[in-house]
Amino acid sequence: MLTPDAAGTPADLERGAARMRALLVRAPLAVAFTSAGRFEVASEPFNQLFGHGDDTDLAGADVSSVVVSEAAHQALQARLGTAFGGGRPVDEEVEFVRRDGSRFWGRLQASPVLWEQPAGEAMWVVEDVSAARAQRMQPTWAAKHDVVTELANRREMERRLADHVGSRRHEPVSVLLVDIDKFSAVVQGMGTEVADHFLYGLGQMLVTKVRASDVVARLDADHFVVLLPDCDQHYAQIVAEKVRAAVASFRLRWGLHRTRVKASVGVVQLQPSLDTVESVLAAAGLACAEAKAAGGDSVRVFVSNGSFEELAGA
Repeated sequence: MLTPDAAGTPADLERGAARMRALLVRAPLAVAFTSAGRFEVASEPFNQLFGHGDDTDLAGADVSSVVVSEAAHQALQARLGTAFGGGRPVDEEVEFVRRDGSRFWGRLQASPVLWEQPAGEAMWVVEDVSAARAQRMQPTWAAKHDVVTELANRREMERRLADHVGSRRHEPVSVLLVDIDKFSAVVQGMGTEVADHFLYGLGQMLVTKVRASDVVARLDADHFVVLLPDCDQHYAQIVAEKVRAAVASFRLRWGLHRTRVKASVGVVQLQPSLDTVESVLAAAGLACAEAKAAGGDSVRVFVSNGSFEELAGA
């Protein structure tokens, strides 16, 4: 906790506490603060999520009261301690129990309030993901999605792209291949676990930069593919530049880990000479390789004669 000297006058502290109480009451976020194995304070949505109402509150209750068993609680505490001590937050799915004994799966995002005191007070944010988890457990979901990013996987992208290759619908279709520049250095410097969280964040950011009808997939490693139906080369270039700029400005944060990356983007519009899925991806890959050879953080377009057009560069 902050002292009066560190935070200001007692009036300043009271205003800060009032703001925190207002936030916990009004914000639609299930958030709680824990310390020494107990809940210090919990927001209304947090209490409601765990089956508490106006007459009951989790404040003062043991954290173990919302975990399905003592063994599960001890294992969770160990994971929290290991992660916090390593400068990493926790972001995982945990089976929780409500006040009435019913169970649900929640996405727990937890981090220390002060990273300088990893064993001190922590903040929990919990989201009910029971339905999403049940969907992911279906064999059909696993067959179509990448485990790390939850985007479409290579097989699903190739299936979607095959629907357009050689199509006689006469609508323009374009493909972007996005290669994250020097991402191997992130893996080497921060480890696979942190790198996977960064890939997830990048993938979710890419989804926000395209239309709902477009398909974003993780091809492999640090390569993403965007399928743009009803999109000609001109508009695909605009989307590619937006993606390149978004990656360059996206700050990757995970606990105490911070980094920024850039991307090389290859663009290709489907054309008669590209009559297979493999040839389309190869053409996009050639354009992407040209962008990377130019120094990265740039966009190149594959054109029909096999040459490249430059759109943007570092």
